[in-house]
Amino acid sequence: QVQLVESGGGLVQPGGSLRLSCAASGRIVRIDAMGWYRQAPGKERELVASITSGGTPNYVDSVKGRFTISRDNAKNTVYLQMNSLELEDTAVYYCNALLRAFYTTNRNYWGQGTQVTVSS
Repeated sequence: QVQLVESGGGLVQPGGSLRLSCAASGRIVRIDAMGWYRQAPGKERELVASITSGGTPNYVDSVKGRFTISRDNAKNTVYLQMNSLELEDTAVYYCNALLRAFYTTNRNYWGQGTQVTVSS
């Protein structure tokens, strides 16, 4: 069984920083893209950043220049460094991975979510 476990959320003041981590575990054959989504109250879940297996990142416009996504393929882990946090970044952040596990085909897996609150 595959699991994605997130950590690193919390409460931070505007302008502050947080680093999210997400580790994938289980009988994994291969991980393709990994990414971070977020969902604020009353809003739809949106893609924040993604990264290919080769390390090519992609960001939503609202976080460009402030957030950095990276991954450690040896650890099956993806990170999201969030700097210059704004009130609008408040949301539950979800890790996502497109991967293949033993005896399955490629599919998306989700973490349980971690709360990020930006408040003064």
